[in-house]
Parts: sequence; C-alpha cells; structure tokens
Amino acid sequence: MKREEVQNTGRDVPLDERITGALVGAAVGDALGGPVEGYSPEQIVERHGGRVHGVVGPWNGDDWRTARPIAPYHKGDGHVTDDTLMTHALVRVYATVRDHLDAYAVADHLVPDLMTNPRWIPELEAEALPLQRIFLAEKWLVARLHYGHVDPREAGTGNIVNCGAAMYMAPVGLVNAAHPAAAYAEALDVAGAHQSSYGREAAGVFAAAVAAACAPDATADSVVAACLSLAKDGTRAAIERVCEEAARHTDVESALRPLREAVAPFDTVGPDYRSPSLGARRPSRLHAIEELPVALGMVVVAGGDFRHAVLGAVNYGRDCDSIATMAGAVTGALGSPVPDDWAKTVAEASRLDLWEPAAALTAVTREVFARDVRRRRAHEEAFARLDGTPCSD
Repeated sequence: MKREEVQNTGRDVPLDERITGALVGAAVGDALGGPVEGYSPEQIVERHGGRVHGVVGPWNGDDWRTARPIAPYHKGDGHVTDDTLMTHALVRVYATVRDHLDAYAVADHLVPDLMTNPRWIPELEAEALPLQRIFLAEKWLVARLHYGHVDPREAGTGNIVNCGAAMYMAPVGLVNAAHPAAAYAEALDVAGAHQSSYGREAAGVFAAAVAAACAPDATADSVVAACLSLAKDGTRAAIERVCEEAARHTDVESALRPLREAVAPFDTVGPDYRSPSLGARRPSRLHAIEELPVALGMVVVAGGDFRHAVLGAVNYGRDCDSIATMAGAVTGALGSPVPDDWAKTVAEASRLDLWEPAAALTAVTREVFARDVRRRRAHEEAFARLDGTPCSD
C-alpha cells in the first residue's frame, strides 16, 4: 500500500471511533510487540523464519516461565504488557476525576489503583496487583509518592529516563482531541510525577501526537508537524531526523535499519539493547528516548496505515512493544482500522475488554470538552468586561 492511498482514510471518522481505534490499536500493538521485545530485526527473522505478521508465541516457547531474561512473564500469544495495563489505569483515573489531570491526580488516584486493586494480569496468567507486574521505573511512582510523600510535581526527578511515562499517555491526547498544545501541557504535568528530562518531554509529545491525529483532516505528516511545533531539545531533533529519513521510504522493510541509524545519535541505550551503555537513561537536553521518534517514523513510512505501521514497529525489535503501542495509538486515532482478528485475539487471550475503556474515555472526553467551553466563555466574558469591549458569541 502506498503512502498517498492511506493519508486521508480517517477524514470522516467520528470521535468515538477515533478513541476506540487509538486505545484498541495501542493494546494490539503492545501485544504483537511483546514477544519479540529486546531483539534485533535479524534475530526476529532467525527466530520466526521471517518477519512477524501477527500474533506469535513466546520467544522461548513453552519454557517462558523460566527462560531468562523474560521469566516469569508470558510474553506472546496475544498477551498485552504493562504498556496497556498502565494505559487502562490512566483511563480509570480520568473516569474518576472526569476532568483534566495533573501530577496530583497520579498521586491521589493512579498510585492507589496500582497498589490496592487486584486485576487479571495476562503475562502472569493470574489475578494480581498491577504493582506486581509493572517495571521498576513505574514502581518508582509508588515508592516516591506513597512511601516517600514527595511533591507529585517533582516526583519523577531521579527516576531512570525512559519511555515509562510516554507509553501510557494516549488517554491524555484523546481527552484533548484535536488540541495538541493542550495535550502536551497536560501530559507534561501528569508525567512530572513519573519522569524527568527527555522521558517527560516524550510523554508530552506523544500525547500531542495522539491529539493531532484526532483532527478531522489529520495525516501522518500533519501529526509530525504538530509534534515538531511543540517538542524541545533532543526530542525535537530526533523526531525531525527520523521522520526525514522515514519520508524516503514507502515500505517498512526498507526502513528498519535506516530508522535505527537515524535515531542512534540521540539514543543513550546503545547498540546492545539488553546491555545498556554507562550513560544510558540519564537526564540530558541532547538526547531522546528511542521509542517515540521511531513510532512516528513508522507512521510516516506507512502513510498512517495501522497494519503497516504496527508491523514495522514490531519487526524493528528493541523496545518494540512500546514502539508498536505508540504507532498503534496514533494510526488508530487517525482512523485507520484496527484488524478485527487481531483485536479479538488480543482481547480473548488477555481476558480484557479492550472496548470498555474506550467507551468510558469517550464519555469523559465529551464532559471535559463541555466544561472547557464553559470555562473559556467565562474567561472571554471576564476579559471583555476588563477591556470594555463586547463579548462575541
């Protein structure tokens, strides 16, 4: 499929379908990328006898319970990972607060949810607290906010700088649908409880990307333009460089190695994903997480097409569950359909209703927009009175 054939597929897609596409698409991308996370494109080809084209089993087959370094997680067979668990947790916070969120909402609602409400954890094949599955960078939220009583706006300082906050920021973009600047600002506030430096910046830019993708006439190129208008420092430079390279390709196969080469100067992890460099994941104004620029690059290569962007992200390897989560959210928000067979397989295998969080967030998004309109009109009226000018309708 050529880029121009899919650029405007979502022009007439309504809000509820975009939100559903983004959230279901993110979960599907997460599940497809999970079993090959941490490996190179060459290793993926060797293991699977070619590129991954859908749901596959665990890397180590039936030995997943004990095989290192994955144990004890059942990655594969359609199981979502912590990316989706955190995304759904943030949706639940929105469903509780029913307004814009900030770092205090993370402390007051997200952390207790992770600590006290057992849920089905697909990779553990058991009911457990989400806290028992999430990565150390996410456990940081509990350590700093619940046990350390740190100011939520500053709690992210000191954590490793990675994609941990960015990976679940799609709901922020959706609540601010078609308003990238507002999504960026809100996500920066929310992510302040979790991350600092370019990890926090990536959270803001990813939320902006999802918000931009919801605009009626949005395309892959307009999403990237919105991101570049907001992104700062190394994050902006990485997105610009990767997307310039992506624009030279019309198929994801040819883009796999060039996109890695484009992002490499900004990535602190280094060439061996499982053996990070000494300077990995430390604060910097010059660097960026790898996942967001590559996800946007795959969206550009695919021209906004969900299937192509997500499969490109999956076969890229490295942190491909998060890359595919982001690519799936953006293309889903653009209106590119999520394959029904993938969505049903992931929902059944993960024992999760992938559509309920979307319905809940759609209702919240409409409520928040109505409240924003009232607040904006009140401000307009107050300013008009201050300025001595009539307030327009």
